Amino acid sequence: MGGVGAVAEPLVVIFLLFGGTWINRDFNPGRFRRRPVDQRRFSEDDLEHGGKVDRDGLVDNPLDSRSTSPSLLASEEPKWRERSIGAWGIRKRVTTPNTRRFKGYFLSRLLERFPFLVECWYWALIYWVYQLGRAASAVWIVEGTVFAARKHALQVIAVEEKMHIFWELPIQQFFMKSDFMMKWINRTYSFIHIPGSIAFLVWLFYYTNTRNRVANTRSENSPSESKESPAGPHLYEARRRTMAFCNLLAFIIFTLWPCMPPRLLSADTSDDEAGKLARSYGFIDTVHGPKGQGSIWTDNRFTNKFAAMPSLHFGYSLLIGLTIATIPLNPLHSTPISYILPGFNRSHPQLAPKLTLPSWRRMACGFIGTLYPSIILVCIVATANHFILDAVLGAMVCGVAWWGNDVLLNLLVVEDWFLAGVRIHKPERWVGEVEERSVVVN
Repeated sequence: MGGVGAVAEPLVVIFLLFGGTWINRDFNPGRFRRRPVDQRRFSEDDLEHGGKVDRDGLVDNPLDSRSTSPSLLASEEPKWRERSIGAWGIRKRVTTPNTRRFKGYFLSRLLERFPFLVECWYWALIYWVYQLGRAASAVWIVEGTVFAARKHALQVIAVEEKMHIFWELPIQQFFMKSDFMMKWINRTYSFIHIPGSIAFLVWLFYYTNTRNRVANTRSENSPSESKESPAGPHLYEARRRTMAFCNLLAFIIFTLWPCMPPRLLSADTSDDEAGKLARSYGFIDTVHGPKGQGSIWTDNRFTNKFAAMPSLHFGYSLLIGLTIATIPLNPLHSTPISYILPGFNRSHPQLAPKLTLPSWRRMACGFIGTLYPSIILVCIVATANHFILDAVLGAMVCGVAWWGNDVLLNLLVVEDWFLAGVRIHKPERWVGEVEERSVVVN
């Protein structure tokens, strides 16, 4: 079974990425043909907000007529543009290459036709940077790190006991009464985290980007059919940046403060008092045991086993759940449902009190958004892979990353130089009916 999983699990990820690329393709085939830049459409708002800094840190220069002219040919595009970088209210303008000069190149047009390829690149970059960091931490682990991780795990237990939330043992024992339930909990822990996160990004990109393009194409013939999503590209990009920021914060924490997961406490073979205490709790490694359901994501030799604190399993699931629960819905789909309460004011039903409920789509979003992180929380605790406080810190990391993800926009400067080096122009975002202008000239 392990040999099959070693092939099947990467194939699932590849299928999701390529499937997402196809689902989120540009549905206007004419866009793939080489066309002059003067066919681009700009919004009036785009042309009138000169001098302001947009969400991507781009600075518009209204004094340069070339920046507002929609008739520029690719060969006439200026070589440079300005971005605004900074954090916490401190801003600075920097000059970066203008990649719109390469918009007519084949790879640029390929990305314009299949914009989710850019997201595949982002995901692969974020994932492998994080995994390489974890692998380096695993390779550099020394005996002192093991003792430190065990010490920190026992400290977590001590804190939970003082807070009266040391519930990991009874939770695991409860679910282990059912082999069927435990098998599916193990599978969920091992297989859902990465494929589930990718599937979420595929859906969110479709809902915030592709669906708006498709709806716009339909509405050109019949405006009444327009059902585009009120959630735009900015929402997707903020969530993607939040995931990346979660990885960064988690890597810093578990590198500076390694923590042994509960399952490894029982495997401690040292004869000192701390070792005896660690074994005394009796945690069981259900994922990697004889009846376990391990995966290549959890069993590879370069996994840092002392990265329990914080739990990104829960941090990611909370981010996904909150996004789904609060996703803006089209007004056509978010009309509340009202029920007249029976037994009141029968002579004048219109004056009877009413029970108003959210639309079924809003209730479904709230249900799924609550259910998913709840399932993941049960899985990480029941499998003895994380403490409850690991999940709490994972939620805090998610909150910090959600609040401060804009700091990663500073990396767009590096991206500009990279794309200029490989002579590629990244597809630009769409807002409603209009392609958002991303090039601002110095």
